[in-house]
Amino acid sequence: MNPYKNRGDKPTKTGFAEGLLEAGLRNPQVVCLGADITTSVGCNLFAETLPHRFISLGIAEQNCVGVAAGLALEGKTPVFSTYGVFAALRTTDQIRISVCYNNLHVVIGGAHAGVSVGPDGATHQALEDIAVMRVLPGMTVLSPCDAMQTRVATLAAIEQCNGPVYIRFGREAMPDFTSDIMDFTIGKSQILRAGNDLTIIATGHMVWEALQAAEILETSGIGARVINMHTIKPIDRDAIILAAGETGAIVTAEEHQIIGGLGSAVAEVVVQHHPVPMAFAGMQDHFGESGEPRQLMEKYGMTARAIVEAGLTVIKFKMQIAKCN
Repeated sequence: MNPYKNRGDKPTKTGFAEGLLEAGLRNPQVVCLGADITTSVGCNLFAETLPHRFISLGIAEQNCVGVAAGLALEGKTPVFSTYGVFAALRTTDQIRISVCYNNLHVVIGGAHAGVSVGPDGATHQALEDIAVMRVLPGMTVLSPCDAMQTRVATLAAIEQCNGPVYIRFGREAMPDFTSDIMDFTIGKSQILRAGNDLTIIATGHMVWEALQAAEILETSGIGARVINMHTIKPIDRDAIILAAGETGAIVTAEEHQIIGGLGSAVAEVVVQHHPVPMAFAGMQDHFGESGEPRQLMEKYGMTARAIVEAGLTVIKFKMQIAKCN
């Protein structure tokens, strides 16, 4: 039985907005940079409450990163946010050289992540941002699972990190089910459900889907461990190795391309330390399209049903390997 209850659907960008404002009220060195879409990405609370520390630089994302780097060099803690496709992809060169090369504490909010942004279509659906950000030296990559955890993760990124951080979040309302009293440590995943037959490692919006998938699998007598991998980098290697050893099969679930994202990060650990059958639920090397969020999630295999199918596949492989041994 799923021990987590949905308190009501809430956009994860709301959690980012709340965490950013809370950090700004605590620390006068926190400044926020916008790219002309303040409300859309959740920076409006900060801008309305602390207007003297909010700077809108217009639709000039590369310039925003350069300004953020300069502010960081002067002792400020800059937070820059725009759509993830622009925050992570249009600005990659500036982030790599100006921010990461100098190991500056700049927090980048990548909004509108995944296909669940819906009608905005392929051009605005960030599906490659995890892959791009996690390859940059020194970059911490966070992908919280709901609005509450996004608030907590935003505070942690601003108050606990010293180098560059990328936080990924969405626009559409999604189940809000975690608690602010849950332990949140960057680089340390959370086991949300116990199980010894299969491990589902999920991130972002797909964590809720993973919990639903585990319930479905339970009706077939399969105990699925569910891990919330809210930190993609540094990834929780110990949790992955332990899960591989104890359950012998892993499914990853992400609202992102399966190439280079969470699945790839987990596979890198598995293949080096404890090879087991794996399957990947996520975008299968396609662009998204315009449509209703739920319809797009279903079309592109990012639902509990897709995770269940992947789980049954790896369980089958696991049993075949056991017979051979």
